[in-house]
Amino acid sequence: MANHVAVAAGLIALSLLVGMWGYEHYEHLLWRDAFLNTAMLLGGMGPVDPLHSNGGKVFAGIFALYAGMVFLVVAGLLLVPVIHRIAHLFHFEGGPR
Repeated sequence: MANHVAVAAGLIALSLLVGMWGYEHYEHLLWRDAFLNTAMLLGGMGPVDPLHSNGGKVFAGIFALYAGMVFLVVAGLLLVPVIHRIAHLFHFEGGPR
């Protein structure tokens, strides 16, 4: 489980860095504001600051789609070991009978 948590945390950290870079580069936001917008998108809430540039709007749209996929991947990474352990408790073999 610790390995799955470490991979999930690494994916979130990398996603935060990429999102912060994009908001700083395209929207010229301060790093604190870029962090807030990125964290809100990764958390499923949506951006906080209004977007002004066309490049920023395209980046935010692509990053929002990416953030949705990251949410699903992280949820899967964290749930798979738990589901695997539950399957072992019930002696589920998983094949046809």
